[in-house]
Amino acid sequence: MNASLVRHVLLPLHESLVGRATFDRLRELERSQWWSPERLRELQVRKLRRLLTHAWQHCPFYRRRLAESGFRPQAVSDVDYLRRLPLLTKEQIRQHRQAMRWANVPGGLHRYTTGGSTGEPLVFDYDLGRQAYDQAARMRSHRWFGADVGDKEVYLWGSPVELSQQDRIKIARDRLTNQLLLSAFQMSPERMDDYLDRIERYDPVSLFGYPSSIALLCRHARHRGRTLRPRRLRVVFTTGERLYDHQREQIETYFGLPVADGYGSREGGFIAHECPAGSMHVTSENVIVEIIDDAGQPVPVGQPGQIVVTHLDAYGLPFIRYGTGDTGRLAQGNCPCGRGLERMHVVEGRQTDFVIAADGTVKHALSLIYVLRDIEAVRQFQIIQAANRDLDVHVVTDGPLTPTDRNRIDQGLRTQLGPGPAIRLHPTDHIEPAPSGKHHYVISRAPLPNAAAGD
Repeated sequence: MNASLVRHVLLPLHESLVGRATFDRLRELERSQWWSPERLRELQVRKLRRLLTHAWQHCPFYRRRLAESGFRPQAVSDVDYLRRLPLLTKEQIRQHRQAMRWANVPGGLHRYTTGGSTGEPLVFDYDLGRQAYDQAARMRSHRWFGADVGDKEVYLWGSPVELSQQDRIKIARDRLTNQLLLSAFQMSPERMDDYLDRIERYDPVSLFGYPSSIALLCRHARHRGRTLRPRRLRVVFTTGERLYDHQREQIETYFGLPVADGYGSREGGFIAHECPAGSMHVTSENVIVEIIDDAGQPVPVGQPGQIVVTHLDAYGLPFIRYGTGDTGRLAQGNCPCGRGLERMHVVEGRQTDFVIAADGTVKHALSLIYVLRDIEAVRQFQIIQAANRDLDVHVVTDGPLTPTDRNRIDQGLRTQLGPGPAIRLHPTDHIEPAPSGKHHYVISRAPLPNAAAGD
């Protein structure tokens, strides 16, 4: 599809029809990125005051929380006001979701489910206003690297094996808007050969996906002796898990192009993105990032701590002082790119293993996580793949698993792994965290096939 037609007609029309003011928000963000840090902080204070007032008026959970802090709108004179409030946890969202929501938000509430970096499925709601800002922020970060709205983009991303009617409609829409989805959940050697062919034919401007999956594709291409140089490809975008230095080097070396990393989550929003000068810029217009220590106190700039996020445009279900569980630090000084957006570093983010199917296909661990996160009774889980490819699935539940739940888990995992590996389900009361305190939701001890292991 012609990129200009997509950029100026099809995508704006689509966003208008679904009620999202995405392109209005994009124009705002294009201007505000060049504001001074001081002006951006003033914007944050105004939006924070408005968000807290809204939460007081419309969300019973936050009304109680703000009342305990002695909330007065006129007292919100700086972002440090947030320190008066306790952190928001996943468990609180699970318990108080109904009391946190604004049921009458324009455009209605839309349900999301995420596996989460701790292996605890989380159900929450978003509104179209928040989604418009998150999408606009993503569009802006793409433009930093010359990948404009409507330009061809390939996604190496999560995709269900069995497509619903809604999935098919989305795929058809993506094709009309110059987006090609390749499943990161189905990466056998033969499938990756096909991916290389399709990327070359499609000739995208950008490639977007999980860093581990893109690095795997690069290793496979080198093993096959394939040189992939799409004529128009300008940049590789990574997100969804931690980008390691060796992965960045593998991808940049293979494509001969920059890798731009992004940090965010479904619940936390579009938090930060790397610019061409190498800084990870916070989306300061939409989120406030705090870095705190184990006692909940702010740490000095440059020191590591837990990343805490307040989404300033999430009105349907506000995320105010949401503890991500990830570790990061704020950066000092200004970026050479000239943008006034705050800078940060993600020290330790989400980490995902691969799992190996019965036929040797290397599959992203999220392909299994998607199965567990949709079982409502499952509160926490951990999947361990043994060296022989068998699975042990440990689950903490809110009640006994029904036969239907057990069958859905078994059939869902079997669909991903194929016949052969044993799947053992272990209901339990507690899943021990790793020595670091993190809960690793997938641990794979199965060796990668030689071609995939690479260098």
